[in-house]
Amino acid sequence: MVTIEVVFGVGWAAFWIYWIVAALATKRSLVPMRQFAGVRVVLVLVVLVVFRAGLFRGHGTSFSPLRAGIGLALFGAGLLVAIWARVHLGKNWGTPMSKSAEPELVTSGPYRLVRHPIYSGLLLALVGTAVALNWFWLIVAAAAGTYFIYSATVEERTMTEAFPEAYPAYVRSSKMLVPYVF
Repeated sequence: MVTIEVVFGVGWAAFWIYWIVAALATKRSLVPMRQFAGVRVVLVLVVLVVFRAGLFRGHGTSFSPLRAGIGLALFGAGLLVAIWARVHLGKNWGTPMSKSAEPELVTSGPYRLVRHPIYSGLLLALVGTAVALNWFWLIVAAAAGTYFIYSATVEERTMTEAFPEAYPAYVRSSKMLVPYVF
């Protein structure tokens, strides 16, 4: 079990290092980071309390190589979707709920399938982590999912303002997070 935990730990760490470095090459944002800081602080505090309580340390499920393999596949697929979406956005990417100085509507690549593939990929990776390691990770996935739906709703209002004709048409032709479902 320790080896699979290391694989997930290294995988998440590598992903977040890439994410932070990639964020340095984006367009200027018109919305200061502090505008939605309260929501982010609450989310981080919840995650810290859950980790501090030790809910993720070796209890809650028993180790299964099959579950570990399925979880690892979901984890890898989720991170690949998030990275594909991030790369596809290029300089158009911004922090959640930000407004770009020069917005562009991207509807190709993973954005053909869903309007928020980064969120979809991260949720899939969290579910994969829960399947492989511990069902308590579903708490993190649920908290992240709630935040992502909130962020997506705010972002969609912003995109509708920026692209009053094109974005509503895109919304009608695509799903928010899960292809063909939601």
